[in-house]
Amino acid sequence: MRIKNLSYTIFFLCFFFTINGQTTKTTNADKKYEEYAYADAIKSYEELIDKGTTDEKILRRLGNSYYFIGELRDALKWYDQLFRINEAQESEYLYRYAQCFKSVGNYRKADEILAKFNEKSASDRRADLIRAEKNYLEDIKSNSGRYEIADAGMNSSYSDYGSTIYDNKIIFTSARDTGGVAKNSFKWTNKAFSRLYVAELMPDGNVSEPKIFIKKKNVKYNESTPIFTKDGRTMYFTRNNFVDGKRGKNKEQVTLLKLFSANLINGNWENVKELPFNSDQYSTAHPALSVDEKTLYFASDMPGSVGQSDLYKVSINENGTYGTPENLGPSINTEARETFPFISEENEIYFASDGRPGLGGLDIFVSKIKDDGTFDEVQNIGEPINGKHDDFAFIINSKNRNGFFSSNRISGHGLDDVYRFTETRKLVCEQDLTGFVADAESNKLLSNVSLTLIDENFNTISTIVSDEKGNYIFPKIKCGKKYAIRASKIDYGIKEIPVAIKKLNGTTTLEILMDKMFKPMTAKTIDVKKVSVSPVKIGAIKVGTDLAKLLHIPMNFFDLGKATIKKTSEPQLQKIVDMLNQYPAIKLDIRSHTDSRQSDENNMILSEKRAQSTKNWLIQKGIDENRLTAKGYGETKLVNRCADGVKCTEKQHEQNRRSEFIITNL
Repeated sequence: MRIKNLSYTIFFLCFFFTINGQTTKTTNADKKYEEYAYADAIKSYEELIDKGTTDEKILRRLGNSYYFIGELRDALKWYDQLFRINEAQESEYLYRYAQCFKSVGNYRKADEILAKFNEKSASDRRADLIRAEKNYLEDIKSNSGRYEIADAGMNSSYSDYGSTIYDNKIIFTSARDTGGVAKNSFKWTNKAFSRLYVAELMPDGNVSEPKIFIKKKNVKYNESTPIFTKDGRTMYFTRNNFVDGKRGKNKEQVTLLKLFSANLINGNWENVKELPFNSDQYSTAHPALSVDEKTLYFASDMPGSVGQSDLYKVSINENGTYGTPENLGPSINTEARETFPFISEENEIYFASDGRPGLGGLDIFVSKIKDDGTFDEVQNIGEPINGKHDDFAFIINSKNRNGFFSSNRISGHGLDDVYRFTETRKLVCEQDLTGFVADAESNKLLSNVSLTLIDENFNTISTIVSDEKGNYIFPKIKCGKKYAIRASKIDYGIKEIPVAIKKLNGTTTLEILMDKMFKPMTAKTIDVKKVSVSPVKIGAIKVGTDLAKLLHIPMNFFDLGKATIKKTSEPQLQKIVDMLNQYPAIKLDIRSHTDSRQSDENNMILSEKRAQSTKNWLIQKGIDENRLTAKGYGETKLVNRCADGVKCTEKQHEQNRRSEFIITNL
């Protein structure tokens, strides 16, 4: 029986998981199951099966009981039988079944079952992640091999987990010396408790003999996962819902988890207070502090949670009060379990999850916290820290790259064990994208070319200019991604060059050849050799020319019936902006057209809104309003036969849904 997360912490009861359906109390086994005494429920259900009593409910609950305490290999046995009896199980059982196959290394079978889970739960965040990360095992493999791990040296035959560093000591949670807790016979009785232990960290990486961190008499609760402020004066930690010696219960009469703080006063931890956002009706646990110690991160199943347990943050005010907890959102949380957060000195959030593509059970993931508080790409940190079983409670010293994590892997001493590690290579994979810009005909190197790097989601990463020798560099861009460079220079056409960055550290070199666009020969014409990335040669530009056609821009920037410019259309419209910036004398008349579907009146209104929306977008990009006019024409200027009542294909209707950018002045 292994402690590793909020949903099946054996000394804290089962945390976070909502039991499917309204269970009954007609049998002793059901009663134990409903009281979260999963170890005893397992024995009772297996006795029923030995006596010939088997049905889907028993198999579900037996599989669940093993699953909740982290014994995924044993859970697999009973889920196997469940799916043999009836394959039409709820989608959550498909997900658990797949997780169990991962625990025995059968990733092929796990992926087959996850494909069925995707079909049944298309809107589930986990399904989105599985679809987006089809090659997750390859990605994990590329992230692996970066750690040297070893036993931390203070594990027992019981559960040891959840470490932190304080005053050159390791503080961790252990169930040792708490009264005969056995792996397969634990029943929560309020007589066996986990406590905090401390051991000195030796220069050679070993630790001293562990001792009780805080000596207490007649304790009636479990404590775990402490975190300390940098000055060592304040501690945040997890404890059962015991306040002033009284045990709190939720409406099902279960004692859940709460977060507490304590202050170091004259060498003793005193002034213990529960945090104000706790509740008897949900759990809060496993605190972590931000780098500036103004934000507390934690795990909870409070109302508003996406899954079985989510990660949250709450501000710590200067006067000691707290803000309102905020869910970290779908960038981090899934419908499964996210727990055990840790914030590194490099402002990375490490956490454990079984809701993302991984190697089995809980895996450890990491994401960079951006300056605006959002999160960068979430990555699996790979083997050997992650494996087929539960891996969690990761902490790291950002300076020496040493740290600790917890796991219930089979090779351990007890139920859960603490391991130490050294990171030999950072997970960050970056490349310098570099090269030169030159004239396509003369090969003359071009200086002061504006270069914009765009990612595959059309977001602008950065904008630079080439130096006096035509060289450029976009430093430290992410590996394994697709980008495009948009190049523009006065008297040259706008050009976009796609580039794919390999998933390895190093340098990618890309030369950019620009095609010349001659200056106006008269006040009314501009001779053009080649424009944009297209090889098509175009003649003179004059008043009346459609700039969109000249630049080979798709003319439909809107979803059907909408007047908001699509995000995917913005890179194309940016070409209009670049052209107007290069030639400040150009003025445009923006004309919007619809197809014949809907009424004449509605189409006229929609086209007018679209024309004004396009004009406003250009103004927001810095184009002077006096250079722009805009008008909607509805369905009055169709380019084909698809008028009212004429049957046409969608492609034919699309030809009529267009935007034009007519040059009115040079």
